[in-house]
Amino acid sequence: MKKNLFVLMRNIHRNINPKVSGVKSKYNVILIIISLLFAVIFCLSCDSSRIYEENIPINNGSWNRYEPLVFKVNIEDTISANNFYINLRHSVDYRFSNIFLFIDTYFPDGNYTRDTIEYILAGADGKWFGKGLGKIKENRILLKQNVVFPKKGVYEFRFEQAMRMENLEGIEDIGIRIEKM
Repeated sequence: MKKNLFVLMRNIHRNINPKVSGVKSKYNVILIIISLLFAVIFCLSCDSSRIYEENIPINNGSWNRYEPLVFKVNIEDTISANNFYINLRHSVDYRFSNIFLFIDTYFPDGNYTRDTIEYILAGADGKWFGKGLGKIKENRILLKQNVVFPKKGVYEFRFEQAMRMENLEGIEDIGIRIEKM
């Protein structure tokens, strides 16, 4: 009787164990795949070259010429070269194929400079540049390359629309991005 019970238990164990180990191995494979997916997403979201990025939304997509957008950036590194970008999002209802901007840069020592830039947003055929499948187009504009900040401290960047209109419709937000090269 003990021998039959032992054989019966061994057969039950053989029949159950492969199913349990199969479930465990499937669970382990799923766990590994999910872990790898999170690791890839984490690595892709890392942006080690970015030292500053901020975007400011425009109220109701209407940018008043007397309301500058102000970015304050604390700079500690005066050795590394950087690229300076403008992030610009606009709707496809924007009436122009370009935009003019005044950009005032205030340095930590009190000096300042003013730049006037024009950026072309659409081709001669009317097709919008930038990314986006819907009604919003995103542009990242390289403003300055190989910028080395001369002094440590807070730099202030003021953006004004320079389109000779009181309110410029269709601009959704403006931002800046500074990246180490």
